[in-house]
Amino acid sequence: MTFSTRIKEEICSNQISIMEIHQELAAIIRYDATVTKSSISLTFENGTVARRVYKDIKSLFNIEIKVIIRNQKRLRSKQIYILEINHKVKGILERLNITKNNRKIAMNIDYLEAQEEKKAFIKGAFLVTGSISDPATSGYHLEFVFITQSDAIFLKKLLKSLDIQSKILKRSTRYMVYLKTSESISDMIKLFGATMSLFYFEDIRIYRDHKNMINRLNNCDIANQEKTTSTGMKQLKDIEFLKEKDLIDLLDDKAKIILQYREKYPESSFQELADIITLETDYRIGKSGINHHFIKVKKIIEQYEKRKK
Repeated sequence: MTFSTRIKEEICSNQISIMEIHQELAAIIRYDATVTKSSISLTFENGTVARRVYKDIKSLFNIEIKVIIRNQKRLRSKQIYILEINHKVKGILERLNITKNNRKIAMNIDYLEAQEEKKAFIKGAFLVTGSISDPATSGYHLEFVFITQSDAIFLKKLLKSLDIQSKILKRSTRYMVYLKTSESISDMIKLFGATMSLFYFEDIRIYRDHKNMINRLNNCDIANQEKTTSTGMKQLKDIEFLKEKDLIDLLDDKAKIILQYREKYPESSFQELADIITLETDYRIGKSGINHHFIKVKKIIEQYEKRKK
């Protein structure tokens, strides 16, 4: 079972009010039905979604629905569920605000006033046009796919009214409304009321965030160690230069101690070097003190090179 299927089945398992059924069906029929003057036909690959829609149509309109189950054997065998409505078609479409006087009505966000109405409409849209990637096997991605740009723009506005940011991308002849951030996808799963799927998603999200943090810290440690090693090698060259040119005696005794310990511990950081010197000698010094003495070394070398020129 895919993560999308798991969420859709969890949505279908939740009890909802008549008002929510109304908006959920409005989205399902608007975005997934084949409509003629005398019939409405809905096709599903998910039996749980098909049963939910069948039950909701019966509870809202109390009409007969023809159910057709077909076996599809392309690539792999699976069942296709078809619901056909041949009664009160015009009344159903007008009541769901899909058509008026046999003409399709463009969606207006003002039509959905209550938060629960908006959420129910989005749930219905997800059941027939939506999918979400499994965070355990791929990146974060949730999408709705529509035939028309106007439908995509409407859903984007609807999500924005609930403080969920999304983007639109044209893909071939379709329009995709998608979310890529883990926070926004988490908010969507909460909106769906899919509690168990949310727990699963958040567990994976915490694990991935923790893993990424460890990787960043490791990378930072490696970079710091490389920087420390590079600095130590440069300072060893400076010490060798002082010895070759008989410049060591220009330094005081404390500086000489620091150079001696640098030669002994070439890969130590300034702080580590300061701790070792403080522990092994009577000279108490900090990280800034180590840096100060090596600045003196640099100045001696620079002055020597200037005189030579």
